[in-house]
Amino acid sequence: MGGYLSDRIGRTATTAGMMIVSGSCALLMGFLFAGPLWLFMLVAVVWGISVIGDSAQFSAAVTELGDRRFVGTALSVQLGAGFALTVLAIWLTPRFADFIGGWRWAFLLLVPGPLLGAAAMLWLRNLPESEKMAGGLR
Repeated sequence: MGGYLSDRIGRTATTAGMMIVSGSCALLMGFLFAGPLWLFMLVAVVWGISVIGDSAQFSAAVTELGDRRFVGTALSVQLGAGFALTVLAIWLTPRFADFIGGWRWAFLLLVPGPLLGAAAMLWLRNLPESEKMAGGLR
């Protein structure tokens, strides 16, 4: 879905949109914690889809914007950093839940990342270099 959207509305818009959806789902989880299970699960599924949809967009952006001589290295660094952040989040979230006394609001810890990422992608969208992305769709 991310590739399809990137080809239609642009890479930065798609990535920022997915990150906003992901951050919003993380924010909503605490409010839905004691609500109807079907709604909680629906938001969890949307979150699961949106949280992975931006990853390929970052890799594509690196290949489009990076110096051709160093694209392999840049992709390695980008993927390594992404996996490291994921491992850190997986390790830190249960500790945060213990710290605050339960899981209900633990996912608030995950809200700032996608919001900052969305802001960064929208900032990138305004740079002239972004015209090299997604066939000029940014």
